[in-house]
Parts: sequence; C-alpha cells; structure tokens
Amino acid sequence: MASLLIVAGIRLYRDGLSDMLRRESRFTVMDTAGDAQTAIACAQARRPDLVLIDLATADSLYVIQAIVRHSPEVHVVALGMPDSEADLIRCAEAGVAGYVSRDASLAELGDTLECAVRGELRCTPRAARLLLRRVASLAAGLESGAGPSLTARELEVAGMIDAGLGNKDIARRLGIEVSTVKNHVHSILEKLQVHRRGEVARRLRPLLRWSAADAGAAPAALRSQDPRPR
Repeated sequence: MASLLIVAGIRLYRDGLSDMLRRESRFTVMDTAGDAQTAIACAQARRPDLVLIDLATADSLYVIQAIVRHSPEVHVVALGMPDSEADLIRCAEAGVAGYVSRDASLAELGDTLECAVRGELRCTPRAARLLLRRVASLAAGLESGAGPSLTARELEVAGMIDAGLGNKDIARRLGIEVSTVKNHVHSILEKLQVHRRGEVARRLRPLLRWSAADAGAAPAALRSQDPRPR
C-alpha cells in the first residue's frame, strides 16, 4: 500500500480525510500536518509515497515546491484545484503530480492518488488542455527568437532539472528510460550552450517561471529562493 501524508490547515478537514482514506485498502495514512513547516519536515523525515495537500492551506504552493525540490521521489497531489488557469499553471510549475477538484468523490480522489504513485497524471480535459497550451506557448516563445528551440519534451525535462530532479527521478516521472533522459539532457545543454545542469535553470527561468503579474499573486514565501523552513 502507498503511504500518505495529508496536509490541511483545518484540523477537522484533515482528520476527516485521514479517517476516510484509512478505510481505503489502497493507502496507509502515515501522518497529517496543518502548517508549512510541519508538512515539509514530515515529508523529508518520513518520505511518504504521496502527499495530499489542500490548496486552501497557508503557503500551499511553497510547501509543494519545497517537498518536490528536496524529496523529488515524493508525489504531491493538490486538493481543491481552483477553476483558474493561473492557479493551475502555478501548481504545475511548483511540481504537483495530480489535481483533485473540491467536488470530487472519494473514489476519484483515490484514483488520482493511485495514478500519481504510478507516475501518471489524472486531470480534467480542461486542465490537460491548459497545460498543453502552456507548453505550446513556451515552445513558441523559444522558437520565435526568445531563446533556443527546445522540443515540448525537452522543456518538460528542463523544468524538472530546474526543480532539482536527477535523471532517474525524471525517468520515473515521465515513464521513460534513464538513457533517454540523458539524451534529452545532452540535447538541452547543447541547445542552451551550457556545460552544467545548474546553468539550465538560469538560461530558461525567464520562460519557465510565472509572468510578473502571476508571481505577484503568489505567497511571499513561495517567491523566496530558499524554500527550506526557517
């Protein structure tokens, strides 16, 4: 069974989720957390297979980014996805492995968590369309002269490099061979004319990050460069 950490700011809500999911034979609820520091510390110390985080929790995007950066093998699923393109893109860029709307059933929640463990993304057709449009927009921006021409897959790999994932983690997330990831990384380095993985983020961040308007709406903690709890 997959181990699960539940993060929600309201105790009654996280306890209710915990009770419901404990009855599911597919998951073992390892722990719950009600704030950013507790959630990040628990994820790093206990390394659950999954983190289910209520987006209404304070600094939820910061928590997602910190967990993905420091524990890339942990799959984070966002609960309570707002019906907003900007919010969905922010979650994707933070590194979520799945989305669950607030009106989803318990069965739908369980299916989404199972998909995340397998490295699959389960989302609505609208969310898929928005994500694909975002990838196309980034690719078009690069091809129009804003930067080197990377394929959609290379952009995806570059985003994961930016999040701190190694080749094995990227391969697992994408369901491809490590050798294929290495080929993508080599191609990205060549196209960006850099020699180290750490330089990829510097070259692509203006295209991978949010627009200035969107970033201004994000929690201040998420915009900080070091997501570790202080």
